[in-house]
Amino acid sequence: MTKKTYSGFIAIVGPTNAGKSTLMNQIMGRKVSIVSHKVQTTRTRLRAVKMVGDRQLIFVDTPGVFKPARRLDRAMVGAAMDAVSDADAILLVIDAQKGITDTVRNLVAKIKEHKNLFVALNKADAIRKQDLLPIAAELSQMAEFKEIFMISALKNDGVKQMLDSLASVMPESPYLFDTKDASDVPDALYLSELTREKIYKYIHQELPYHINVLTEKVEVDDEGVLDIYQKISVQNEAHKKIVIGRGGAQLKQIGTAARHDIQDQWGVNARLHLFVRVEPDWENKAENYEEQGLEFK
Repeated sequence: MTKKTYSGFIAIVGPTNAGKSTLMNQIMGRKVSIVSHKVQTTRTRLRAVKMVGDRQLIFVDTPGVFKPARRLDRAMVGAAMDAVSDADAILLVIDAQKGITDTVRNLVAKIKEHKNLFVALNKADAIRKQDLLPIAAELSQMAEFKEIFMISALKNDGVKQMLDSLASVMPESPYLFDTKDASDVPDALYLSELTREKIYKYIHQELPYHINVLTEKVEVDDEGVLDIYQKISVQNEAHKKIVIGRGGAQLKQIGTAARHDIQDQWGVNARLHLFVRVEPDWENKAENYEEQGLEFK
């Protein structure tokens, strides 16, 4: 008798900075999505495969949903809603400290007809339990959620129980991916994301959101060392000076941290070559969207 298998897609949606990427990284046990204090950090629809017993969960970590103003913004929000329409389950991640905002209400209105809706009240450890209950009660009035989880993605509290519940609604299906935990982000994009994360980390206050990193080529020398060439696109000369820093010190710090991350995660030796270019219109170039799995509109 053939053993039954289950496999399905789970769209992780929510406002920007609710902790979706942190949750994805916790689920996978390693970094698969970049984490930053900047809002709207996640740009790509990232798929990650997690086995829970004999059930395969395919997570789609969508860009945060917000009011789109620019072409890149519209592509990001469009990507999030496309992922929702194809999902077998939806996990709405909310920052418990911020509660139910207008963005959350608008998002619930768009997804409330889905049959498998779940909520993760993230950062629940940061507020009192009696303050969580009214949030859960209001959510229950807004839509028919199967479960509302109180979790801390950062501390891994409540994540296992959440995974078990999500696994229980996966449809019977052949496995859609190999039965190993993995992410299908292309290597070049993954390398770009690691560097972009470090840029946000070290120049969080000074630099606006308008920045892009593109991995132009990766070469391997005779000793197996990777030479990674990346272009950092900024909008003006002032931003370029911020990224480079006095005497190149800031760019060196970014490159060193990104290189260490690459070497630690891939188990390789690497040299990272970073070049900063002023490209005022990079957001209007289709190639900067396509690598990230976004549609240019």
